[in-house]
Amino acid sequence: MIVDDSTVARAVLSRMIESDPVFEISAIAGTAEAAIEALAHIRVDIILLDLEMPGAGGLKSMPRIIAAASGAKVMIVSSLAEEGAEQTVAALALGAADTLPKPGTGRFNGKFSEILVGKLKALGYARAPVIAPVNPAGLAPEELLRPMPSDPIDVVAIGASTGGIHALGVLFHELPLRIGIPILVTQHLPAPFMPVFARQLSIMAQRETLVAEDGMELCPDRIILAPGTAHLTLEPSRRGACVRLSYGPSSSGCLPSVDPMLASAGAIFGEGALGVVLTGMGRDGVEGAAQLVADGGSVLAQDQASCAVWGMPRAILEAGLASAVLAPDKIARRIAARTEEQSQCS
Repeated sequence: MIVDDSTVARAVLSRMIESDPVFEISAIAGTAEAAIEALAHIRVDIILLDLEMPGAGGLKSMPRIIAAASGAKVMIVSSLAEEGAEQTVAALALGAADTLPKPGTGRFNGKFSEILVGKLKALGYARAPVIAPVNPAGLAPEELLRPMPSDPIDVVAIGASTGGIHALGVLFHELPLRIGIPILVTQHLPAPFMPVFARQLSIMAQRETLVAEDGMELCPDRIILAPGTAHLTLEPSRRGACVRLSYGPSSSGCLPSVDPMLASAGAIFGEGALGVVLTGMGRDGVEGAAQLVADGGSVLAQDQASCAVWGMPRAILEAGLASAVLAPDKIARRIAARTEEQSQCS
């Protein structure tokens, strides 16, 4: 479904999408209200949503659209996706799976159609009500999982990509306000979005949230966020560990990448390191998780039913690195259960 008040935009997007035989345009709407009404009668897999429209507009209507979507994934396609970072990050926090700015002068080098179709294929079908667990080698699901330690942890490192902002919001909403350990986050986002995301994550998590800088010390209950231009890693310091930004290429091709963060957390904290891999496409995080596990740490992965794209968590599970596969709210409870403060209260 395409939801955009511009007749030209609807026509251009339709032509680009239908150039690939995988896709079919099931519905078109000029306002969010019309889209919600149409969704009462049809089922779609993906909704392309503009943010600037008459009436309530795309952003204010996001909760109602998602509620009416029956599992369809929402992708923001709007000029505000680049120029209005506040609104874009707000849309992602409300549950949008991905964003893409509309093509403009010099933008995308003529590859907008290719990028759009690639993103749509990564999002895939609407979530089914019941999803069978992955079983790549004929193993029972529990045979793919590692034993879950119960010892207290010293740091939690969270990696996410497509759909991750919403998943992080759910996770932090369930996490107690004080767990007594530092929190690291690597979320795939363009660099200009990071200061905005840090502010919004601070509000969602009700914690101090800082974009990582070289030499920054880790503090209990502080969130340190990887910048959009470097990998967030750790190195030993007099007070335990501090941030060291890394700018080299990663095997996943991502910048920032989840791999260096997880690997360095495991190298310093060993059994006290807990990695979390949330929704996202690709395999970023697998190499870092393998190193973290080799150093004695453990990893939690988001489950398929709650993911916008079950790529990164699935890769963790299939590599035999996950100790549990859970929805973000349940991941939060597992984190809390393994902190000293929660253990002392129980």
